[in-house]
Amino acid sequence: MTTPARRDLANAIRFLAIDAVQAANSGHPGMPMGMADIAEVLWNDYLRHSAKNPTWFNRDRFILSNGHGSMLQYALLHLAGYDLSIEDLKKFRQLESKTPGHPENFMTPGVETTTGPLGQGFANAVGMALAEKLLAQRFNRPEFDVVDHHTWVFMGDGCLMEGISHEAASLAGTWGLNKLVAFWDDNKISIDGNTDGWFTDNTPARFEAYGWNVVRGVNGHDADEIKAAIDTALKSDKPTLVCCRTTIGFGSPGKAGKESSHGAPLGKDEIVATRAALDWPHAAFEIPAEIYNAWRSPKGAVREAEWNTLFDKYSAKHPELAAELMRRNRNELPQGFVAAADAYIAKLQADGPVVASRKASQMAIEAYAPLLPELIGGSADLAHSNLTLWKGSKSVATDDPNANYIYYGVREFAMTAISNGLGLHECFIPYDATFLVFSDYARNAVRMSALMGAHAIHVYTHDSIGLGEDGPTHQPIEHLASLRYIPGNDVWRPCDAVESAVCWKKAIERYNGPSCLIFSRQNLPHQPRNAQQIKDIERGGYVLKDSVGAPELILIATGSEVGLAMQAAEQLGDKVRVVSMPSTDVFDRQDAQYRESVLPKACRKRVAIEAGVTGFWRSYVGLDGAVVGIDSYGASAPIEQLLPHFGFTVDNVVATARSLG
Repeated sequence: MTTPARRDLANAIRFLAIDAVQAANSGHPGMPMGMADIAEVLWNDYLRHSAKNPTWFNRDRFILSNGHGSMLQYALLHLAGYDLSIEDLKKFRQLESKTPGHPENFMTPGVETTTGPLGQGFANAVGMALAEKLLAQRFNRPEFDVVDHHTWVFMGDGCLMEGISHEAASLAGTWGLNKLVAFWDDNKISIDGNTDGWFTDNTPARFEAYGWNVVRGVNGHDADEIKAAIDTALKSDKPTLVCCRTTIGFGSPGKAGKESSHGAPLGKDEIVATRAALDWPHAAFEIPAEIYNAWRSPKGAVREAEWNTLFDKYSAKHPELAAELMRRNRNELPQGFVAAADAYIAKLQADGPVVASRKASQMAIEAYAPLLPELIGGSADLAHSNLTLWKGSKSVATDDPNANYIYYGVREFAMTAISNGLGLHECFIPYDATFLVFSDYARNAVRMSALMGAHAIHVYTHDSIGLGEDGPTHQPIEHLASLRYIPGNDVWRPCDAVESAVCWKKAIERYNGPSCLIFSRQNLPHQPRNAQQIKDIERGGYVLKDSVGAPELILIATGSEVGLAMQAAEQLGDKVRVVSMPSTDVFDRQDAQYRESVLPKACRKRVAIEAGVTGFWRSYVGLDGAVVGIDSYGASAPIEQLLPHFGFTVDNVVATARSLG
């Protein structure tokens, strides 16, 4: 049996992509055809991975930031022997298949992160490379480099046009992430055609200015040049950008180098011509045995076995370190964390501090972080406003083995996507922070957190018109509702220090998705509770103040407006129930019996009170209820003037409730 040439191995990628896109009658064949030679060299000569164990701890991470070319990754996974059959490839882009239109980390073994929104995969990769760097600093010991892997990224012109690439690349250079290698698919084609009219940046110079090592002018179809570029990258003490000149749709006589190959099937006649041009005489989805044999090298299993032997020796010499690393990798909280958190919450209830919830958030971090070495976080240049710093904070821009704090600068979008990467890498629980109004800058990365089920905690402070003089540009109105409408995203808006500590605990415990923690600038009153009420906070909504007998009116509130509801209830009489609803998402997941016990259907007179848009609350108050909220932009003034101006007064809540009859 002859040994296939490298071009034959790359052509297997090309034609699997061509055939799958044709079968689906949709997709993007051009990029897989253009990057196949680069992928072949990387996967066969450099990538450390184990097809039989896709979650092997010390594997390299491969990220397809230009995720529209997903068939490149599916072809690679199939050829390399992952649990992705030829039948799976034939179901490309079909309902419930393992080969969706863009790579999904929860659908396909071997896919590290969901990509598609351009540039975010690159930012995720920066987070993963940062995770590797910090774990190596913390756990490696002389003769035991148990954390030693690279992060490889494929990205196209579109990724580099997106602003997030600037944000993330700048941070990667600052952090010196030398095990991050990005391949730029420089084909000068996007959906609208040749990019000379809209992408003329000096991209290599840009990355050099960011502190990257840049390998210029690589022929992306020459295996020797690709290998030389990767060898150069592996010797660098900086992250590396490999600039690969490629031809989109490589091998297609009629569509190579044209936008027509970007996002549509080649067509039957063009596929026949491409098979002839590339000397590929095989039928659709047919891969010769010698091609499979060449792709399915035992090197991955050998490398994993070698690492297992190394880790066994490491465990014998450093048992506590080994146990800690594996605990973190298994997504297990430290023993005793829950009990310690509950004790802290009980003490807060007893002490009754009157503080802004952003301060209560910092207090919770101070209490929990010493118990959680995996907790890592930062702020988008607002650390002293978001109050994300704690006494044990140590910058990741150092070689400190306990580095745990990230100064992101004013980069909300990259910050959030990097947090996703840290969470997806595992061994870390990341948090990030900015003002709530600037969640808009980060929103698509928050959406991706939820879509992927990333364990990331997004902290947003200055949560309403209550921030005062900065005015409407800084006063969030629609943002709470917007975040709540993201499926799988838990949004918490606590009313005092106790609820703040509970929401931090729940966010830390939530390994299957993100949490958004929303905090106030202004001080909030402490609320009285018994032990059962403290437990019920974790259910997202609970009865904070009950009526005498069955309630005739229910006031529902969150955050700073809970105090307002409690004051109004005193004037409205003893038939009024006050429900604190820190998380509608969590409350809605409770069983029907519990939800009925908090919001009985028989009580139709309900008023929701929240300093945000009113429409979200209509499903909780019904047609017979009312909402005290704000459906306009805010204004610049002291809080003492703003709250009455927009109707957030006891008198207005009382009048609204009484107007229900």
